[in-house]
Amino acid sequence: MENQEVVVYISENNIYCNKVIELIEGQDVSYKIKNITKNTDYRKELQNEGIYGTPALFIKGQERTILGYQKNRILRALNDLTN
Repeated sequence: MENQEVVVYISENNIYCNKVIELIEGQDVSYKIKNITKNTDYRKELQNEGIYGTPALFIKGQERTILGYQKNRILRALNDLTN
């Protein structure tokens, strides 16, 4: 999907999006943020994947998208990237 290891789709004024970003920032991975509130093309990308809510994480090498703030699942997936 992207050259970054992690792509996270967020929307404005969403506490869970903020928590996901904070969690990712603490890890040693490259990531890209796509704000669907500010960019309708990003919203369309996400909807083309059949996803209509944020946060949504696409992690390189993972078949399934992580939806919402699932701290332990996100940390395990990010850990798999670095090991």
